[in-house]
Amino acid sequence: MKVDELRVLEEDELDTRLKTARRELYELRFKHAVGQLENSSQIAKVRHDIARIMTVLNERELGISTVQVAEPALVGAAPKPAAVVDTGFIEDETEAQAEPEAAAPPVEEREAPKPRRGRRAKQETE
Repeated sequence: MKVDELRVLEEDELDTRLKTARRELYELRFKHAVGQLENSSQIAKVRHDIARIMTVLNERELGISTVQVAEPALVGAAPKPAAVVDTGFIEDETEAQAEPEAAAPPVEEREAPKPRRGRRAKQETE
């Protein structure tokens, strides 16, 4: 299962795939504990599939990624630009120039760090 295939699916379909993958993982773990599992790498594959599905769901929840739907190509039409995703915070220049002094906290004098405690040498007791 590839991430591109998952991004095309609807949220309901992703939920059902997530439930079936979790159920399959449960069954694989049970078989492994009993000793009936022949190929233990199947557990890792199912775990990776679960992680992919959850990643796509979280991307949609946070608005990082949108559902990709194939649109029919129009003859002579210009291609549409891809959706722009805001990935960071850019401070407005007017705000940055208005308060340059208030942004920096005052510098206080720091005390010298405490010395590390070492092991004490054994004392001779007589």
